[in-house]
Amino acid sequence: MLACIRLFSTFRPGVYRWLPAFAVAFFLVASVAGVAHAAEAVVTDVRVGHHGKTTRLVFDLTNNVAFEVFALSKPYRVVIDLPEVGWRLPPRPLPVGVGLLQKLRYGLFQPGKSRIVLDVGQPPSIEKSFILNPDGKNGYRLVIDLGGISESEFASAAKTLPAQSSPTQEVSTTAALFSPPPAKPDIVPERPAKRIIVIDPGHGGVDPGTIGASGIYEKHITLAMARELKAQLDKTGRFQAMLTRERDIFIPLRDRVNRARDAGAELFISIHADAIKNPNTRGLSVYTLSERASDKEAEALAEKENKADLIAGINLVGETKEVTNILIDLAQRESMNQSAKFASGLVDEMRRQTHLLRKTHRFAGFAVLKAPDVPSVLIELGFLSNRSDEKALKDKNYRAKLAKGMVRAVSSYFSNIEEAYKK
Repeated sequence: MLACIRLFSTFRPGVYRWLPAFAVAFFLVASVAGVAHAAEAVVTDVRVGHHGKTTRLVFDLTNNVAFEVFALSKPYRVVIDLPEVGWRLPPRPLPVGVGLLQKLRYGLFQPGKSRIVLDVGQPPSIEKSFILNPDGKNGYRLVIDLGGISESEFASAAKTLPAQSSPTQEVSTTAALFSPPPAKPDIVPERPAKRIIVIDPGHGGVDPGTIGASGIYEKHITLAMARELKAQLDKTGRFQAMLTRERDIFIPLRDRVNRARDAGAELFISIHADAIKNPNTRGLSVYTLSERASDKEAEALAEKENKADLIAGINLVGETKEVTNILIDLAQRESMNQSAKFASGLVDEMRRQTHLLRKTHRFAGFAVLKAPDVPSVLIELGFLSNRSDEKALKDKNYRAKLAKGMVRAVSSYFSNIEEAYKK
């Protein structure tokens, strides 16, 4: 047994050192991957091997880079942070089920930082982490060796490590992302000439979302759909549409809500696509907020989506409980009523455009729908686990048809509001 459990390590080119630290994450809340902007290096391959009690991961790189490695629990994960890098992996599935590694995911975590998250089957120890220089046959390689320890050893290491040695950058970043939204000014600014609609493409970056029957990632489908909807809304001249993310990058759930509120949004539309074990299930559905899910399927979907921040390896130690535990006040009740009205009209329009899931308008406790003062809906475009839905969603003409119906629903919703004000 190691005298000191290596739960966190920091490496800089030319300097090799271990820095003990610990982070425990509590639950709150790749077919296409473009080369990152101003990438310091490109990851060209990943290999995993199990050697006795050690699992080794090797990432091939085009250049030497700085990196940080640390472990999280509940569930157990190992996180590797890199500068913003590009990804050009071979066209084959990512390694799964090798030694301690259950699966891995990667992507842009925030501007300037890429992240790799390793799901592991037991409490991990980071035995070694280092960069190998080119040797004539291979280029630069990032090597991570993982070992397994007991839960008590993992917990004991956490208690003995000094508080100041924790990854402060990670904690401070998280604290900033999950801080309460700023108080609104006493003087309400004049309403802009155009009504502001915020569109939220689900998932992104290190969080790929569900994976389709052909291997397409949900995060790419949602971004393509959001861009099409924004273009059609802007074209009306009546609306100003904004996206919570413009590219393949991870955005925490609470931050998506805050971006809508900060923009003064009058409507928030979150776009997703589902996947389940039954490949025959298909159809579009619309969700609005309720603390009580409309059925077990809605409850399971909300639980899965609300884990996005956990999936991305965020350290949420010391943070207040996630927005799923915020009491819904009277102001939010009104927003929920307006959300339901928009959802009803949206379902009517979507029925003319595509196949709908039974009980199309559903209710669940999605974190991204909890803005207390912005009517919000979450659209599940269909099931990527169904080949018919997946094929349709990959077609830009089909997405344009869906967007056309959504724009009509948005226009009708605001026309009804304006008519009500005139009475």
